[in-house]
Parts: sequence; C-alpha cells; structure tokens
Amino acid sequence: MDSEQIESLTTAFRDQLLACLEECAHGRRGLFAEYEHLGEEHAWPEAGRLRELAAALQSILAQDEERDALIDEFLDLCTMHGEYDPGEPRLAREFMRRIDRGEVGTPTQKEPPWKGTGSRE
Repeated sequence: MDSEQIESLTTAFRDQLLACLEECAHGRRGLFAEYEHLGEEHAWPEAGRLRELAAALQSILAQDEERDALIDEFLDLCTMHGEYDPGEPRLAREFMRRIDRGEVGTPTQKEPPWKGTGSRE
C-alpha cells in the first residue's frame, strides 16, 4: 500500500471512530467488545468493522515500523474487560476528552511515585 492509501484509511478510521465514540458515550454498548452473544439486538456491525480496520491498519503500519497513537490506544481500550474496568459509555467519554485535548498517545495515568526515582529495589 502506498502512503496515500494508508492515510486515506487512517482518516476513515478516525472519522468512524469519532462517530462510534459519540454513539457509545450515549449508551450503546459494543464498541470496545462484542455483545452479539447477548442477542441480535446487541449487535453493532460498524463497531466490529472498526475494530477489524484498526487491527489491519496497525499491522500495515508495523510493517514499515510506524505506529498510530489513536489506533494503538483504541485497540488497547478494546482489551479492557475486567470486573473493575469502567463501562463502555464512560470509557468512550473519557477517550473523546483525551482526543479533544490532544492527549492520545500519552500515558493515561501518572507513574506511581516509586517508579523513576533511582535504582533502589
């Protein structure tokens, strides 16, 4: 793929991500994980295609040793399925805030005070 095609796909990914984040922030579940096992009414095909596109773009970029912070962070958020992780609408709202503030690609939490303070272990 040439750089124009990759840029076009990356732009399409971003546009679709923002649309899906907006919908998810208002209560629709299934952007960060599949809920089809709960029945057809929980299916969100656009979100599934968005996750597939993100994984494909990440793979294509990796071939040229490149990365895209938005894609990487989205895919990382798709792996959060723990009991104490925030719900999808909350996760979507926070991700949109991080995008709006230009914080995507930066750590989401400050490092604990014991990290980076020397070599005491």
